[in-house]
Amino acid sequence: MRSVCVFLSSSQGRPADVEAIKALSRELAARGLTLVYGGAHRGLMGVLADEMLAAGGRVIGVIPRALVELEVAHTGLTEQHVVETMHQRKAMMFTLADAFVVAPGGFGTLEEAFEQLTGIQLAYHDKPVVFLDVEGFWAHMAAFLDHAAQIGVLRPEVRSLFRTASSASAALDALVRW
Repeated sequence: MRSVCVFLSSSQGRPADVEAIKALSRELAARGLTLVYGGAHRGLMGVLADEMLAAGGRVIGVIPRALVELEVAHTGLTEQHVVETMHQRKAMMFTLADAFVVAPGGFGTLEEAFEQLTGIQLAYHDKPVVFLDVEGFWAHMAAFLDHAAQIGVLRPEVRSLFRTASSASAALDALVRW
């Protein structure tokens, strides 16, 4: 594992989210892993990139041109790739990453994460995915997936693909163990 893509919010989140993202950045840098992410400078995305760069880490952003034009792009990254669409963004992040951490986020974060889990389910790839569970953020998602498995719309072996870790080091360790 050389690079990790992190999916997360471009909104600020809670103070605990900020601290967890800073810890994740420092842990990625300490392990010599390259960060791949959505390329924005704001919210938790900006915290992730700034902290990683401050720790001496390598940061690759992938951002759609429309967001660059809205002045959302981070301008100080190791590499910034500008693509035309969100589909191209996800495809490039997938290509650049060996594994995925899913931090607190909203619709975009969920969409990116579940695309990767679906890819594993369909045997399109075997890149590991772990959800960074900051103060129980993913507990309701886990309960929903348990419910879906219980009523038979999600197979138990597929449900087991949703894995959480409560700290940055535990998340990266889980990726290695996958």
